Amino acid sequence: MRFDTGIFSLAYAGSVRYYAAMLACRKVIVHTSERQKKTPWCAHHCNLIGANGEQTLTLPLVKPAFGPVNTLEISEHGDWRRTHWGALFSAYGKSPFFEHISDDLEAMYNDHNITNLAEFNIAIHRLVVDFLDLPLEVDFTDQLPELGKNDMDFRGKVGTPTTDNIDWISNESYWQVWYDRYGFRPDLSIFDLLMTNGREALFVLNKMIK
Repeated sequence: MRFDTGIFSLAYAGSVRYYAAMLACRKVIVHTSERQKKTPWCAHHCNLIGANGEQTLTLPLVKPAFGPVNTLEISEHGDWRRTHWGALFSAYGKSPFFEHISDDLEAMYNDHNITNLAEFNIAIHRLVVDFLDLPLEVDFTDQLPELGKNDMDFRGKVGTPTTDNIDWISNESYWQVWYDRYGFRPDLSIFDLLMTNGREALFVLNKMIK
């Protein structure tokens, strides 16, 4: 399945299936001013797996936490920067590619100048895409085009709290750090695939949409 343009919600280290769906599109638009009654789940949540099983990392938002996504600010409540980085280190510190990206990623988490949700998520996305060398053309915009016949709006369809039902995206298995303990877990954050497979991640993602 291939599309000319795909529209996506902003995501915090979006899921493996989120990135697979992006690769199915010739052009990707991320809607930075998306506004719902409730902030899209993927904009401030991501799932990892570590020694204690699956874990959801949540970016705390300054209240009231509603309105256009690009106006939302990340709260410093709960020392989330240290907590999220600690979770990543605990889950993937011994994975093959952790040390290759850890310095840049840790610096990003420790950058207290980045407090806007959209700015932080875009920075994470660009780091991931650059590290994995993903062939993605992404336009972060608050303006949406009219959809054509071969375009798709993926907002609310991928990057949801539960695995989506898009049948043309398969859950292609790959080696995971905690496989022996928990078996294969699909649809974790792209961090999981990045840390374990490095640039081989592109082959996994492409298999998922063929």
